[in-house]
Amino acid sequence: MVHTSSKGIAVAVLLAVDVLSLPSSAKAGCGWGCGAGAGFVGFGVGALVGSALTAPRPVYVVPAAPVYYGPPAWSPAWYTYCAQSYPGFNPQTGYFVGADGQSYFCR
Repeated sequence: MVHTSSKGIAVAVLLAVDVLSLPSSAKAGCGWGCGAGAGFVGFGVGALVGSALTAPRPVYVVPAAPVYYGPPAWSPAWYTYCAQSYPGFNPQTGYFVGADGQSYFCR
């Protein structure tokens, strides 16, 4: 799994940066600036890896099946249903003009 191995690599990098940012005996007593660079690098790497691991993943949704209200389209029952239900029904196109002036396919 690519996702599992990327988490392992991220943890290894974070541990390595953490260990490298620890003060050593040779740098003891040098003040505040000794581990600041490594600390900033560790913080930056941690922020990048952490945001990559918690980034939202795409969600795939199966489309819903089409909804049918009346008889199957283009059947004799459909022609009868649409002609009786919608006064502006055009049997050649299958569309009718709604109250808002827009054309709709008869279902």
